[in-house]
Amino acid sequence: MSFKKLFPNPKPIIAMVHLGALPGTPLYSKSKGVEGIINSAKQDLIALQNAGVDAIMFGNENDRPYELKVDVSSTSTMAYIIGVLKNDISVPFGVNVLWDPISTIALAAATGANFAREIFSGTYASDMGLWNPDAGNALRYRKKVDRDDLLLFYNVSAEFAYSLDRRPLNERAKSTVFSSIPDAILVSGPITGEAVNLNEIKSVKETVTNIPVLANTGVKINNLKEILDIADGAIVGSSLKFDGNTWNQVDQQRAQEFMNEVKKIRNE
Repeated sequence: MSFKKLFPNPKPIIAMVHLGALPGTPLYSKSKGVEGIINSAKQDLIALQNAGVDAIMFGNENDRPYELKVDVSSTSTMAYIIGVLKNDISVPFGVNVLWDPISTIALAAATGANFAREIFSGTYASDMGLWNPDAGNALRYRKKVDRDDLLLFYNVSAEFAYSLDRRPLNERAKSTVFSSIPDAILVSGPITGEAVNLNEIKSVKETVTNIPVLANTGVKINNLKEILDIADGAIVGSSLKFDGNTWNQVDQQRAQEFMNEVKKIRNE
């Protein structure tokens, strides 16, 4: 399936459902358990869909400190949670197991996700150590699990990291499109919730003209128009939460106000 078929609306908004810390991770709440994670995720899912977002993405942002290779228990728990919520999902959905491309694709295969986001290419010095993903291995794994229809969104400016590839970002993005076959390119700010550099995303958009370029972090109601004037869409998480705090629940009123602005920009 193509990006345009999956997202018929122009400038689609993909909203994050940040799952609570999973079992085995430092911040997991044994008292709330997996059922507590499910209940919180369902609350966020319903609020976001009621607000009119175009798609949902499930991620494990609460599993700090992050890992580059995730234990199978985390991926399995995410699959279980999404399976429980499957009947409540009414829009296209994606997944992201931070920061593990193979686990992300495995989760997508298990749950029937439409798209997946990860750092699939590049080399970074990061909070997690040296970060050296392998797009060739990831795409071969997608083939192995028979998910050629799974759209892969490549984040080419990793959060919590510094690229060791000193080419300009737009040149790295252009090269990634040629060599590594992404379905969309994502441009991020330095960490979760911080805005993309407008000059950077503009440069990438002007250079990468054959696939969509989306803003991946820090899209807020007060910078929404200037970002969507450039980008082909956005992935949004923190700004839809109570007080704009990444770790809070989704605020449906805040999400609704955000989507009302999106609809104005899209002339809906």
